[in-house]
Amino acid sequence: MITLNVNIDHVATVRNARGGSEPEPVTAALQAELAGASGIVCHLREDRRHINDRDLRILREVITSKLDLEMSANEEIIGIALQTLPDLVTIVPEKRQELTTEGGLDVAGDIPRFKDLVERMHEKKIEVSFFVEPDKRQIDAVLNVGGDMCEFHTGIYANLKNEKAIKSELKKIRQSAFYASKNALKVAAGHGLNYSNTYALATIPNINELSIGHSIISRAIFVGMERAVKEMQLIIWESSKIAMLEKSTKEDKM
Repeated sequence: MITLNVNIDHVATVRNARGGSEPEPVTAALQAELAGASGIVCHLREDRRHINDRDLRILREVITSKLDLEMSANEEIIGIALQTLPDLVTIVPEKRQELTTEGGLDVAGDIPRFKDLVERMHEKKIEVSFFVEPDKRQIDAVLNVGGDMCEFHTGIYANLKNEKAIKSELKKIRQSAFYASKNALKVAAGHGLNYSNTYALATIPNINELSIGHSIISRAIFVGMERAVKEMQLIIWESSKIAMLEKSTKEDKM
């Protein structure tokens, strides 16, 4: 069954807009967890535009599910991760001028650097995921550097409007998820997922986790965090059943 990890960055974005102390992102994380989220995601950016060091420290103290720290391969942030000890770090590309992460990381472009990063994290028993495009070259690179998981960038899929193009992108993600899983990598997916486009994606076998933030936080403004999380979980659970049935049927035919 696909699990849901909730990204709480945008609660901090609202807080920081006024330079005050509310809304409290840690409270949002606890509410998401109580609503059934399997993990909490936060991105400690180099410019601290939303989550800050204090938020991360408190999250590590209070979160009882999985804490996934999204981060660049910046040496300062690496040091903070090694001190804070999240359950998982997800390595993402980061540009100061971008509004949000715009695409997958080129792991294949710097194998030695990312291999060293993985080794340092593994010494502290921290699992490592890489946020990449659903592409065989990048999956092979994640395997090469010793990563534990691929998180596929779903922004392209989320932004498509043409039905034929959507089906093509879903097929690409499906094939990549199968290849990664076959090679013993855990598989996650995220970026741009909402209450409309998550259903089709979550029917894909071999995806283990979905990381969703903006749409859940947006929905929570109107219905509250508990309901927003549970509504997304229901979508995932219903579509996951289809994925599990499809996977079971294929295994029976083998």
